[in-house]
Amino acid sequence: MAKEKTNIINEYHLNRHEPDKPQFALHDLHEYLKTNQCQAIKPHIHSFYQVIWFKKGMGKHSVDFKEYDVFDNAIFFVAPNQVHYFDENTDYGGVLIHFNELFLVQDQSQMEFFLNHNLFNNPYQQPSCCIGTGIDDILDKYVSQMKQELANESSFGKELILKNYLQSFLIQIQRRKNEFEKSADPSFPIMDEKRMQLVKFATLIDENYKKGYSVAEYARLLHISSRSLSDLTQQQLNKTPSQMIQERIILEAQRLLLYSNLNINQVGYRLGFDDASYFVKYFKKYTGVSPSEFKKSVS
Repeated sequence: MAKEKTNIINEYHLNRHEPDKPQFALHDLHEYLKTNQCQAIKPHIHSFYQVIWFKKGMGKHSVDFKEYDVFDNAIFFVAPNQVHYFDENTDYGGVLIHFNELFLVQDQSQMEFFLNHNLFNNPYQQPSCCIGTGIDDILDKYVSQMKQELANESSFGKELILKNYLQSFLIQIQRRKNEFEKSADPSFPIMDEKRMQLVKFATLIDENYKKGYSVAEYARLLHISSRSLSDLTQQQLNKTPSQMIQERIILEAQRLLLYSNLNINQVGYRLGFDDASYFVKYFKKYTGVSPSEFKKSVS
């Protein structure tokens, strides 16, 4: 895993200089944290997806300015460009899985599959879930199979086999997550067409928020009307489409203000604001504080 030092915050990449390797990695969590503790306990981002299965241990894990509890059988799903870091506890036992989107998704049908696994960047929920007991053995079996395949000297079909095991691993987690959601609220739809559309909208925002797209432009990309998009976000999240777009812009502004060496004007410009004073007003309107006040309050 290589890193680039372009910002104050480190960005890590997966097998970037080893294109012949599968864009996939599997680590023992305890050993990984012992070896990489200095990097892991500092805020950082990845250009890949990360699944962190805390099989044992208690503590905290920080993702995008929020702290979440770590407990036995908690699983975290960290998407590319999410700022996160571990606490200083290296006594965790568990599994760490890294993969790039292209490793799992290579055509439209696989993209639909990936979106159905609303584990990453889910607009509904926090980036973690508890799988409880009874599923450990099943997940361990897939982890063991992935380890064996990584150790296999034959490269023929390696990526396909690893992808199938990873998909099966994620399916088992999604099933358990669905069961818990359904038992908590029997009327709550697991992944109906509306929820699927909302996840697609959130994905489009993530890909295009710097371009200054209007709600109408996002609606066109989703092949629905602006009114339908507004109804969707209001019904599902009690938010307007504009609020969702603003939240993503503000999140990126907060990341850049704290973890890059850009000044406030440069942050605004990076996010598509030609007028620095307008960026300051925009930020303050949403957060209640100016960018400089935000930096001071967090640091």
